[in-house]
Amino acid sequence: MSHAEVSGRRKASILPPSGPLRHTADIALIIIGSFVIALGFNLFFLPNGIASGGVSGISVLFDAWFGLEPAYTQWALNIPVFILGFLLLGKNYAVRSLLGSIVLPLFVYVTKDWPLPTDNPILASIYGGIAVGLGIGIVYRGRGSTGGLATVAQIIQKYSGLNFSLCVVMLDGSVILLAACTLSLEKALYALVGLYVSGKVIDAVELGFSYSKVAYIISNHTDRISEAVLHELDRGLTKLNAQGGYTGDDRTVLMVVIGQSEATRLKTLVRSVDPKAFVIISSAHEVLGEGFKLEA
Repeated sequence: MSHAEVSGRRKASILPPSGPLRHTADIALIIIGSFVIALGFNLFFLPNGIASGGVSGISVLFDAWFGLEPAYTQWALNIPVFILGFLLLGKNYAVRSLLGSIVLPLFVYVTKDWPLPTDNPILASIYGGIAVGLGIGIVYRGRGSTGGLATVAQIIQKYSGLNFSLCVVMLDGSVILLAACTLSLEKALYALVGLYVSGKVIDAVELGFSYSKVAYIISNHTDRISEAVLHELDRGLTKLNAQGGYTGDDRTVLMVVIGQSEATRLKTLVRSVDPKAFVIISSAHEVLGEGFKLEA
């Protein structure tokens, strides 16, 4: 496999990948993200009894069942989970979740009496999902964690071999199922809406809104297409050695990563060189490297 020279265009990195500045920025992001999560929880989820998974969802249930202060419940659950994570997952993972595990319940306590913007449960599930998803995404950007059931999911994954996403779904699903059995099916449905919205927002914060595209080009004129991509589109490409499944002939497949707005230009360029070229274009949610993002 040979690599063509990559385009010189790049997005400058705002922060270094390591060092005191990055460490300070990570702490700030974890604190800001935890505050946003707390707002989403107190302003939307808690007053409407929406237990959308996680330790925060459990604290909603405990508030409904026993009248316990949610912040106290979250601290009471996060502390033993943190210790368990420290013992079973190692120091590095535990340290990343320590700050979020402490400050999130603190912000939940501090903002508990803030005025509510809506008492409509469907709006609360949507707005709460946006706020919580935004906050979690910011915490992840700070390379941190809010602990809780995410840590439990990591432990289950490590010792069971199950997929991490499946572990999260199982744990969050158990919380929502409890809400359905003890509160109401309607509140459980709102919880599902909130969980879905927060997941989408987390993806948007983590990966961004402008998805890139990956194009695979199969043609008998790969050299001419390569020149057009490199000099007219100003994008790099990779040449992949492939073999025809029917003919068994060796051939070259061009792989090009482009911005979403460049897809039409690429297709036009390829068609101008070889109208019979076979082109496959698919979405790439995140591309790291020269010409694109330089760091996660």
